[in-house]
Amino acid sequence: MVAGIKQSYPPRVRIVLISQIPRAVHGLDELLRALGHEPVALLAAQMPFVPARAAEFAELVTGRPPHLDLLVPSSRARMAPLLVSADPDLTICLAFPWKIPADALAVPRHGALNVHPSLLPRHRGPIPVAWTLREGDAELGTTIHYMDAELDTGPILAQATAPLGDGETVDTLIGKMAGLVAELLPRALARVTAGDPGDPQGEDGASYAGHFEEEYLRVDWTRPAREVHNQVLAWRFAAGRGRGPLAELNGETVVVTQTRLDPDEGAVRIECGDGPIWVVATEPV
Repeated sequence: MVAGIKQSYPPRVRIVLISQIPRAVHGLDELLRALGHEPVALLAAQMPFVPARAAEFAELVTGRPPHLDLLVPSSRARMAPLLVSADPDLTICLAFPWKIPADALAVPRHGALNVHPSLLPRHRGPIPVAWTLREGDAELGTTIHYMDAELDTGPILAQATAPLGDGETVDTLIGKMAGLVAELLPRALARVTAGDPGDPQGEDGASYAGHFEEEYLRVDWTRPAREVHNQVLAWRFAAGRGRGPLAELNGETVVVTQTRLDPDEGAVRIECGDGPIWVVATEPV
């Protein structure tokens, strides 16, 4: 049994969402309310020294669903007291930059859930989608699991996959992730409200999706076109930078933000190690 989870459950669960992504917050809130549960608060971390993250935080503050109280801890140590104030039955985490401490995980009566975009135990860690793309996986996975003291190792409640195709973009991948969450959340919550402790994770096939190394920031046009395409898309899901890798193009260094593997009118054709790739969009460094 996961610590802090009781044997009896109310049909309507009070839930605190933990996330930095405005779209994810709205999607989870809508799904949970449609399932008859009660999202009561949003816990988010303010990151003023990262401009993109600061803008995202401002959108969370001003654009969150109006019925959600906003909890903003100044440090990890303040998470538990703020969660206590919201009196949650459950917390659900999706895309949060901090490792949640044990005292905060112990606050919700029925446990803390995490929505992790990989087929655990593969790609544990902070940037699983980026590693799914980098390693050329055939499927995009999503797992909902109980959180424990370690990172992405808690008992599994629900898992599913969606196939990955040649023409994937940031928008198609986000759409597939949203579809998987919508599929999995009712199954996971049904197990939670039944007092189900989940299925322990094994270590077979486990891997860690850590932050990319400096060398992966540069595009090498002599590599296969598929690897370059995956590299460009993977960087869009790499926490921190999130724009794209650097490449030499027409005599200058640019950030490559979108490529295609088939001809694209108006795109720049580049010969890679095994054939062409089309650079659709770039940004200044």
